[in-house]
Amino acid sequence: MTFDHNTTHFRLTGQHQNTDCINCHKTLAFNEAKTECSACHTDMHQNTLGPDCARCHDTREWIIKNIIPMHLMTRFPLLGNHAVLDCTACHKSASNLQFEPLGVECIDCHRSDYMATTAPNHQLNNYPTNCLECHDIIANHWTVTNFNHSSFPLTGGHNIACVDCHKSGSYQKISVDCISCHQVQFNNAKGHVASKFSTDCRFCHNMNNWLGAIFDHNTTIFPLTGAHTTVDCALCHTTGYVGTPTDCNSCHQANYASAQAPSHSKAGLQVDCKTCHTTTAWQPSTFNHSTTVFPLTGAHATVVQCSDCHLGSTTTTKTDCISCHQVQFSGAIGHVASKFPTDCRICHNMNNWLGATFDHNTTIFPLAGAHVSVDCALCHTNGYTGTPTDCNSCHQANYARAQAPSHSKAGIPVDCKTCHTTTVWQPSTFNHSTTVFPLTGAHANIVQCSDCHLGSTTTTKTDCISCHQVQFNGATGHVASKFPTDCRICHNMNNWLGATFDHSTTNFPLTGAHVSVDCALCHSTGYVGTPTDCNSCHQTNYNTTTNPNHKTLGLSVICTNCHTTNAGWQPVTFPIHNNYYALTGAHATIANNCVACHKGVFTPISTTCYSCHATDYNNTTNPAHAAAQFPTTCETCHTVTAWNPSTFNHTVYFPITSGRHNLSCTTCHTTPTNFANFSCVTSACHGNAHNQNQGSAGCYRCHPTGSGG
Repeated sequence: MTFDHNTTHFRLTGQHQNTDCINCHKTLAFNEAKTECSACHTDMHQNTLGPDCARCHDTREWIIKNIIPMHLMTRFPLLGNHAVLDCTACHKSASNLQFEPLGVECIDCHRSDYMATTAPNHQLNNYPTNCLECHDIIANHWTVTNFNHSSFPLTGGHNIACVDCHKSGSYQKISVDCISCHQVQFNNAKGHVASKFSTDCRFCHNMNNWLGAIFDHNTTIFPLTGAHTTVDCALCHTTGYVGTPTDCNSCHQANYASAQAPSHSKAGLQVDCKTCHTTTAWQPSTFNHSTTVFPLTGAHATVVQCSDCHLGSTTTTKTDCISCHQVQFSGAIGHVASKFPTDCRICHNMNNWLGATFDHNTTIFPLAGAHVSVDCALCHTNGYTGTPTDCNSCHQANYARAQAPSHSKAGIPVDCKTCHTTTVWQPSTFNHSTTVFPLTGAHANIVQCSDCHLGSTTTTKTDCISCHQVQFNGATGHVASKFPTDCRICHNMNNWLGATFDHSTTNFPLTGAHVSVDCALCHSTGYVGTPTDCNSCHQTNYNTTTNPNHKTLGLSVICTNCHTTNAGWQPVTFPIHNNYYALTGAHATIANNCVACHKGVFTPISTTCYSCHATDYNNTTNPAHAAAQFPTTCETCHTVTAWNPSTFNHTVYFPITSGRHNLSCTTCHTTPTNFANFSCVTSACHGNAHNQNQGSAGCYRCHPTGSGG
């Protein structure tokens, strides 16, 4: 007897291949054998390493596998010297067969090494207990230590013994500032305390040599340039070398106060000397006025004394002309009386106060056309400031007496330039085509604007009825038939008579039988708001139709789903049949022969194959469906595209073409109403004791293809 165990979910490898079946399969029930290691192998480790023996052992040899890769799966990988140790070297707190979790900190195993080390004395110096900070387990040299002093690199003279700095015995975050170690040297150094030198030794000293100290002022926030390089240090650092001010005024207040050309204090010049001076050349000083909001041009460029304009301040000085030239303005002929603007630049220039000119084109109201020859006082009746620029301020009289058209009656805007120009006051023009109501047809012949614009050109309505209510009311049948008040539907702008109506321009074009229907039949309540849904006219047709009964079936009241506007409602289609039952294959060929399936009944009918094909089922003899009690779900073997030949892919489940299995269906499927059930263990087939013990499922498990063996 042979059995390929590799076809199961437990392949036999190593020593398992030499084990007798009965050692694992204690009974003949082969499907009851357990696959976990502990089912056959007593756990000598008392579950401290888990139930999976394969973590350390394999089936070829029971001896332990390479411990290093196995240990990689734990929280303590074996590296360096740890990789060559015996397990019991660390797992000594219990028997050699137990591996309960141990501590993974260095001190857990190396406390005795820590306590015994004297060079240096770890305990006395309070060294960290994390050995990895100084020792390397990879290098296999316990005595070779390395500590990354990166928080305070040991360079130059700092490469000394640890205890020289860590005098308190603590290695946890000691101060790294110079004075914490070198207070004595600072106090004893000549002049350091008296001159209040900075306690940061690095300003002058370096790590390699304590002597030969130097100080580079260029590394500070105040590099020395020009005359500052020759100044004695104590001249600026009068109160020590910490917190020395860097602003100019702290040293040059006397220079500022005594300066007279110009007078700094009278002009209110800034105390920041570098605005005008440099450290290289104190004289001459410079100030670029062109970078300000008031560049000095013309006669202003000749002003020498800043205080002539800057009266005690350079930040609040006004830039308007009148702030300096009020006297000249008040003394000039006619300026005050005529209310001239106080902005002198309008007429005067910076180079010559005399020869003033005024160019109206530079203002917001350039003079053009007839305005050029108008006397100034005619418009500037109240002075030259705040003169209105709107047309009506001067031409109100012209507006009021205009009659062709009447401006006031029509409510025409008082902005004259809408229709007039300064060059040609007459004729005036207005382009009505740029509005929302272009004048076309008979409207183009209207002369008097007030015929339509009744006191306003901004609120005039553009709908026909607002002007033609009288014509609408007098027209035959318009009011009685409730015609729309939009005259354009039937009338045109050129000729009021000869009205026509084109139904195709509406949202309900007339087609089919609708073309010959009398208008009043649909527009029974007037011609405004007439409903366009089928049901509004054809509710009676819907209610009285019996084949099928639309109302009983709850069919849609949207007639166009199945009907057209053709006379007689024909032909009728039901395009949404696929929503209920898709007509495909042979069913598609009878799509228009509804009675073939519905037999005159259009209520929801069964969609199962058997409901229509029961006769085909009962009359079929090859094979005999009824006798064999085949399922009545025809689609299991048949399709709507080809009723014959029918198909059933038995190979997917069990190849019936192999050996002696090419039998009738009922030989194996002993339950006629359920072909999912089958039996191998029958008196006619596989009825021996072994098969009876395993059952049909047992046969199929070992013989899934029906082959022997």
